[in-house]
Amino acid sequence: MTPSDVPSFPQGLLSDDALPRYVQVAARLWDDISARGARTGDRLPSERSLATRYEVSRETLRAALAELAGRGLLESAAARGWFVTGGGRTVTPAGGHTVEGFADYALKHGLATRSQVLESGTRPATVNEAETLRIGPGATLFEMRRLRFLDDLVVVLEHNRVPLTLCPALADTDFTAASLYATLRSADPAQLPRVADYSVEARQPETRERDLLEIKDGTPVLVAEQLSFNQDGRPLELTVQVYRGDRYRFRASITD
Repeated sequence: MTPSDVPSFPQGLLSDDALPRYVQVAARLWDDISARGARTGDRLPSERSLATRYEVSRETLRAALAELAGRGLLESAAARGWFVTGGGRTVTPAGGHTVEGFADYALKHGLATRSQVLESGTRPATVNEAETLRIGPGATLFEMRRLRFLDDLVVVLEHNRVPLTLCPALADTDFTAASLYATLRSADPAQLPRVADYSVEARQPETRERDLLEIKDGTPVLVAEQLSFNQDGRPLELTVQVYRGDRYRFRASITD
């Protein structure tokens, strides 16, 4: 998935070398993680080892790690080191089945991301939600709606639903800054998104979507529905994402 309205600049105007050193290191590190087929929950080498590998100071390396953590791709655990979260997606090797995520694209292009939480709370699951998430009708769901931005341009409206029993901390977390998947991973037991069913369709926006996504003309939206499963194969999260059609492009590799 690639925002289509980000212009291409002449080489040298905004080249990789023009980015801060720690951002360059963060991009190289994430490329290496992806190329090696790392999975959510995998632990990185020590900071000393990484600083040596990328020929930077520990301070620069820590800034790069913090950059990736801020985008929901990595997180640290006290006395245990750094771990892959992948923004909630399994990281697959180059040439494999992969969809470039929101945080991945932002990192590669040095774009700032932020979220605006519109709604966040708990409620009973409907019959349809219970069937999809394999929980009892009326079981407590954590539900959140938020807008996500790239460089202060609104790109996507997200609707997340998670069975609260899997991670009770969801109800008390501020997702203006926190990562949903990092919070799931910190649950006891940890909830690790491993695979997902994914579908996408294009349509005209509804009135509320048009207002929230700041659509003033006939721009369509791209609607993606994703059902993520944890390490035990249990449904973990149901997400519906409504993208501005002029600011995001869906890309995928299809093989047999």
